[in-house]
Amino acid sequence: MNLHTFFQLLWQDYVALTPQAEKIHALFAADNDVVVNDHVAFRTFNRSAIDLESLEPHFLTLGYRRFEPYLFEQKKLSAWGYVHRDPMMPRIFLSELLVEQLSPTAQAIIDKMCRQIDTARVASQDVFWAGRLWDMPSWDEYQTLLAESEYAAWVAAIGMRTNHFTISVDHLRTPTTLAGVVDRVEAAGFAINTAGGKIKGSPAQLLEQASTLAERMSVTFGDGSRHDIPTCYYEFAKRYPSNNRDLYQGFVAASADKIFESTNVNTLGVAAGS
Repeated sequence: MNLHTFFQLLWQDYVALTPQAEKIHALFAADNDVVVNDHVAFRTFNRSAIDLESLEPHFLTLGYRRFEPYLFEQKKLSAWGYVHRDPMMPRIFLSELLVEQLSPTAQAIIDKMCRQIDTARVASQDVFWAGRLWDMPSWDEYQTLLAESEYAAWVAAIGMRTNHFTISVDHLRTPTTLAGVVDRVEAAGFAINTAGGKIKGSPAQLLEQASTLAERMSVTFGDGSRHDIPTCYYEFAKRYPSNNRDLYQGFVAASADKIFESTNVNTLGVAAGS
């Protein structure tokens, strides 16, 4: 599979869960010849078969290389950023939940799901749009995970899918600032994640980021109950030149920490037990 097909299939799966992304993309495509994707992000558990080490070879095969590691202690996550030899290709951000830092009860729920994984499925690149590789958890199991980690609950219910795509503000003809992008998205009726402020980061940090709040979708849980849960969101990034005059390639951990909250249930106003 070539790289363009890989991202095309990712996008098709992503917009099926995130219809707002297709509308927002069209909003900027109307005024720009091309809308460049800055990066995509994936979430997983640090359990064998789907941990970072197991998924990484897919990106290396596609021509990516490791760039920088990241650690989010409060959210119990670690991550790697990846860059491609072609600077026009999107960066990749792959994070994993450090499951052993959750309670024994939460670990048991996650391990029960991971025991169902078909390792042959993980060996194929389509694992990134495969969805859940396990049965849907019960609503009680989802709530147990949610109480400890929004990230854990999201992966348990959504599975292996693109968490977000990102519009590169640097490649837009208009608007040319992240503030201008946020204004246009809000004017079109889409809510912005305000955790840590609408715009995370600064020119001094060489990266500014913003994102929408995740879409919500009604799903059927393992016990047959139906509930609305957050799915995916759209991000916007503006990068600044570093000392070597090239655009900064990494991520700012403090900003990414707040971007993670774009899928928080409470941020979306979903009451526990709804």
